[in-house]
Amino acid sequence: MTATTATKHRARPGRAVLTVVAVLVALVWAFPVYWMISSSLMSNVRLSAGAPKFWPVNPSFDNYASVWGGGTFLPALRMSLAVTALTVVCTLLFAFLASLAISRFRFRGRTSFILAVLVIQMLPAEGLFIAQYRLMGTLHLLNTVVGISIIYVGMVVPFTVWMLRGFVAGVPLELEEAGMVDGLSRFGAFLRITFPLLAPGLVASGVYAFLQAWNEFTTALVVLQADNVRTLPLWLRGFIQTSAARDIDWGQVMAASTLIALPVIVFFLFVQGRMTSGLVSGAVKG
Repeated sequence: MTATTATKHRARPGRAVLTVVAVLVALVWAFPVYWMISSSLMSNVRLSAGAPKFWPVNPSFDNYASVWGGGTFLPALRMSLAVTALTVVCTLLFAFLASLAISRFRFRGRTSFILAVLVIQMLPAEGLFIAQYRLMGTLHLLNTVVGISIIYVGMVVPFTVWMLRGFVAGVPLELEEAGMVDGLSRFGAFLRITFPLLAPGLVASGVYAFLQAWNEFTTALVVLQADNVRTLPLWLRGFIQTSAARDIDWGQVMAASTLIALPVIVFFLFVQGRMTSGLVSGAVKG
């Protein structure tokens, strides 16, 4: 037995232990999601009776039908989709241009701009509520998709700039210069060589912006006060309060929570493949 083979045999038990630990951690992480879905398939009477069941008993989709047919879920879903889409698009556009500027160019005030982006991230969101509310009120943008999206973009852009700056800085400028030597214009070299390498960073930044806009609650509670312009987190709060007025129907609450989480899961599964393909396509010159 060679030394390399012996080393591999010694490494296998350690790798097996790490695999078992990783599986256990994954199960612990996934159990709340499983519990939410399982509870959404059972009636409130079954959930409130006796010891909890770790699998659905007489499962049905009645809770989903009640939530979907209530007449308030679809408007909140459309509101959240509109706000999230506008936030993601504007965030990627502004953050991408800013990260290119501070990574590729040297200009007066560059260091101050980078420090300003860093300082803005340290400001607590709660300390800006009054200023944001007054600003949106002055612009007549309270209870609007555009108003809440502007605030979300301002919240997400600083961190996204820092995230994309690392990706841009990791792509050597010499790659573009080599493309220009081969006859490409500066924009053509950037588009055909550098941009594919930045695709994974854009996807990761888009996922971050999506999650922040989709799940945000406190700012929306301040800016969106009308009942007909509620995002899904605000709608879920109102749904729970309505249920609490009589008796909290935990089956419907879990069904509503599952419906809110479903678009996030679908979006992540979609962009996960795009992230992998972006890494592969950016690593190959064709």
